[in-house]
Amino acid sequence: MARHASNLPLHLSVAYAALIVYACLHPFTGWQASGLPLFDFLSAPWPRYYRVEDLALNVLGYVPFGFVLAPALARRVGPAGRVVAATLLAGLLSCALETVQNFLPTRVAANVDLGCNLLGGLLGALAGTRWGTRMFGDQGWLQRWRNRRFIGGHTGDAGLMLLGLWLLTQLTPDGLLFGSGDLRQWLDLPNPVAFEPERFILLEAAHVAATVVGVGLFVRCIMLAPSLWPILLLFALALGTTTLATFSFFSASAPLAWLTPGARQGLMAGAALLGISLLLPRVLQHALAGMAMLAATALVNLMPENPYLPFRAGAAAGHFLNFHGLTGLVTAAWPFLALAYLSALGLWRGEHLGGEGRL
Repeated sequence: MARHASNLPLHLSVAYAALIVYACLHPFTGWQASGLPLFDFLSAPWPRYYRVEDLALNVLGYVPFGFVLAPALARRVGPAGRVVAATLLAGLLSCALETVQNFLPTRVAANVDLGCNLLGGLLGALAGTRWGTRMFGDQGWLQRWRNRRFIGGHTGDAGLMLLGLWLLTQLTPDGLLFGSGDLRQWLDLPNPVAFEPERFILLEAAHVAATVVGVGLFVRCIMLAPSLWPILLLFALALGTTTLATFSFFSASAPLAWLTPGARQGLMAGAALLGISLLLPRVLQHALAGMAMLAATALVNLMPENPYLPFRAGAAAGHFLNFHGLTGLVTAAWPFLALAYLSALGLWRGEHLGGEGRL
């Protein structure tokens, strides 16, 4: 079967734009007319009070968008056109969201935010034109690596984006390593199990082990040939992201606070089980990936709240609240999206037994 060309930067641009929209409009409640002209914020004076951290976040938040958008436009315009088009698109997105924020009493439309977003989009577009096209182009090193390692076309791109979203879930301050799929807060359900230290350690270890197996086999399911190091790289990035988030937002004095006894046991057990699972036939790996994800999701919804975690309280305070709303949604939805993807991938492979589906 012929493999379809990948347009990963375009898919990443659309996905990142959707994340920006959610983060800027969260929590999507209390919609009402502001009574002010929609574009009055464009002529507002410099705010009397502002935080440097907010300005920096508004700039940095749009840098990745410009970076992936520039190579997505590479086949249509020249280098200068990419920078201009990507910056304008970033500005249009920011202006539209600032305008919509007029109807949200919890948000404030500001021309300073728009300016910072434009600057971030410009910096990202410049970097994307300089280096992104080399990475994502037809002969770019990242594109060549992606074509050698993973299934092609939109199917492979969707799988890679899901793995990127899984890394994003590691920034969620719930105190549970690899915790995703918890629907209790969204459905207003009580904890079904009371907290007991021994029980909590056992449940956490089982959850972490199941997640290691499920996510590790998910990576294998979208790969063209067996290879261990992309799986190791993914988990190294996940643990590094968790450590960075803990250090930056919650506990600078204890960046490894997430490494609880249950997490340690789960990582060791999960690594051993994953190693054995990678020796199984491909079809069994596919089935086991789904089973492990289902088990991890069930366990995370049984986990009692740990009252001893030092970075639960106040984790969603201040400017981080909106980002936490985004990561919370992705964290709750991720395993269900991954299971749907695995089901679709199994059907796709079943229909193409003469080509890549035999892998």
